[in-house]
Amino acid sequence: MLVEERRQRVRELVEERGFVALQDLAREIQASESTLRRDLEYWHQLGLVRRTHGGAMFIGDAATLPALEERSARQLDEKRSIAATAAARIKDGETVLLDGGTTTLEVARLLVGRPLQIVTNSLPIANLFACRPETDLVFLGGFVYPKTGVALGPPTVRMMQDLHVQQTFLSVGGLDARGLYNSNLLLVDCERQMMRCAEEVVVVADHTKVGRSALAFLCAWPEIDTLIIDPDLTEAQKAVLEQTGARVVLAGRPEEFAT
Repeated sequence: MLVEERRQRVRELVEERGFVALQDLAREIQASESTLRRDLEYWHQLGLVRRTHGGAMFIGDAATLPALEERSARQLDEKRSIAATAAARIKDGETVLLDGGTTTLEVARLLVGRPLQIVTNSLPIANLFACRPETDLVFLGGFVYPKTGVALGPPTVRMMQDLHVQQTFLSVGGLDARGLYNSNLLLVDCERQMMRCAEEVVVVADHTKVGRSALAFLCAWPEIDTLIIDPDLTEAQKAVLEQTGARVVLAGRPEEFAT
């Protein structure tokens, strides 16, 4: 195999899987680990993968991903309304798992000072609770993804395998009639484990996500329990959600419009 051909195959495997161990690369490409370390270093220097102990993770889309501060400012009023509805569902003393989205960050802000157990893979969310005596904080470690401050990858997934929470709150990159999506394969792997940890899976998303898909398919609609969304939906977006048969709660309103 030519050098360029091998390097391209290395990149494809890391991009496809999100994280690849060096031993797995060596087995699939039939090259030595020392050779593959050089290939990974090549892509690392170009900013497309990040070298880790024993492998590499894909960060190629990090260059185009807006920073957390920029994404947090989008649809801020809608996110805060969704967050208020979500926070009202949480009872004192519960254990709640929050993923690293911008809407879940708004949920977290409303939980500060409450007697809860918070589990999260988000550094920004963890920072809200790190010095709060009322809250027990469990941080899920792993490879911290650029620009988001979110820990992802196999170590994060393994940490959750023995956890149990009352509610998991997830954010997504897109929703359509088929199901729910996110922009990163590692993130989807992590969120699927978050779903397995929970008695109830709640998705929080603003109306701009409806009718959109993203790189990685997360799950079909029957795998979640509730979607909380702001009411600024077009008729076409309402039609999409009505096709799903999902339990949809409109933020700021007591009624559900789809079952």
